[in-house]
Amino acid sequence: MIHFIDISISAMYIAAILAVGLWAGLKHKRNGAKVQNEAGEYFLAGKTLRWPMIGLALFATNISCVHLVSLAQSGFDTGLLNGNFEWMAAFVLILLALFFVPFYIRSGVSTLPDFLEKRYDRASRDWLAVISVLSAIIVHISFSLLAGGIVLHTLFGVNMYLSIIGISIITAIYTIVGGLKAVVVTESIQTVVLLCGAVIISVAAYNKMGGWQPMVEVLRDSGQMDRLSMMRPHGDESGMPWYAVFLGYPVLGIWYWCADQTIVQRVLGAKDENHARVGPLFCGFIKILPVFIFVLPGLFAYTLSQTGGLDVSALTTIEDGRKVVNSKGIYTLMITQLLPEGLIGILVAALLSGLMSQISGALNSISTLVSYDIYQRSNPEATDKKLIMVGKAAAGFSMVLSLIMLPLLNSYESIFNGLNDIIAHIAPPITCVFLLGIFWKKASAVSAKFTLWIGSALGGLVFTLNKLYPETIMGRIPFMMMAFYLFCFCAILQATLSCRFPVVHSRESIGLFWKTPFEALESPGWRGPGNYKFLSVVLLFIMGSLFWVFR
Repeated sequence: MIHFIDISISAMYIAAILAVGLWAGLKHKRNGAKVQNEAGEYFLAGKTLRWPMIGLALFATNISCVHLVSLAQSGFDTGLLNGNFEWMAAFVLILLALFFVPFYIRSGVSTLPDFLEKRYDRASRDWLAVISVLSAIIVHISFSLLAGGIVLHTLFGVNMYLSIIGISIITAIYTIVGGLKAVVVTESIQTVVLLCGAVIISVAAYNKMGGWQPMVEVLRDSGQMDRLSMMRPHGDESGMPWYAVFLGYPVLGIWYWCADQTIVQRVLGAKDENHARVGPLFCGFIKILPVFIFVLPGLFAYTLSQTGGLDVSALTTIEDGRKVVNSKGIYTLMITQLLPEGLIGILVAALLSGLMSQISGALNSISTLVSYDIYQRSNPEATDKKLIMVGKAAAGFSMVLSLIMLPLLNSYESIFNGLNDIIAHIAPPITCVFLLGIFWKKASAVSAKFTLWIGSALGGLVFTLNKLYPETIMGRIPFMMMAFYLFCFCAILQATLSCRFPVVHSRESIGLFWKTPFEALESPGWRGPGNYKFLSVVLLFIMGSLFWVFR
């Protein structure tokens, strides 16, 4: 149980975020400014966002309690391995900046399903809208709530579901009232708080261990040096060898970073194309940090538990005659045992930052999708006020549905692996139609429609069979490789159907694919070090060097 001062710090932080969110979202109304496009102002912040805010908001929407809690858990269980999900994201963010952003900005779309309609047809738009709403509820909200509930229950001793409902209501208030402007402003603040909190726990674990070398010595003495490697060999018991990372992650990553409304909505609200390109690259540089401040503390916790520096008895149970540590609670244990009074409150604020930013981003994207891609289709004459009202109602309903799903998702042993397992079966058809649509002129509307339908059905079937019959050959395929196999099937399917049903380009779709990859680089960008081409090369070099060091 934590002290009163820490509870006070956490409560004041929640109150401050609520106040800032409401202030940011309602500022233009208080100033008496007349908004010409009220819906655009609410859902896309009036397309006024600059690159620093976009980069911070992308990171904040991505990082949640799931990452703080489960990446530390993975560091305790397997070492730096799951850091691949953080560092590989940098490469995908480069793809977003170089190849996807120009089409999104130039086409003037408000949602990614809207883009699919311009490139393919209405059927593709409708399907992606439904899948995007469901994935936002499950992936971005429910899993975040689950991780946050575990932490709040452990620290405060309150009922997990009651604490989650309280935080959800507070977050929903400023998100539903203030729109994307409130979301992005609060996310920028929350990113800074989250990073500060993560650095504090990292420094505390580092000092408790006595530095890097003592940790390495413990790993060497116990024969666990492979925990420092991010590139594992074939047959590694983790189920994630190096080739699974390079083949499977792009399938997950391109959907998540380039084709998921919850993430890309920050880019769609950019002031112009340059801000939209540099923002994701800025986020790519920030993504270097999680391995050192989210994953590494978990590895320190493991070595500390081996030397007696961290008491994990509260998490230890006896199974089949041997001691087993339930590592889900390792992050909370580190907070209570390694930090002094006062700093614990800051860490709780950081955890709440991750939780609230993830929820707010997802709710805003859901309201945008439902308003523009579902309601407006059947009600084309709907006013801006009506669209906003429908969006707010959709956000509220999604919040309730997310809470209902929590008991089911809590059955996963590892929250992070459970999250990615679901993504691995959702992403392949969506990644396929976006990639082929942007890079292949002959990708047809008929092929995209059937690839989305059949690919999604196959992904759902495989996921269900794996859960019902986990001992079969298919059930033992690691989720990263399963994502790659499903993507290959979808790519073959779409290519075959495109040959059978040739593309008929519209006036809009004829300009929404690259004739050559180099065409994407024709835009000169800003002069100096802020140029998107220069930043992309620097980021590529840094990430290549890091992977070489931790290979």
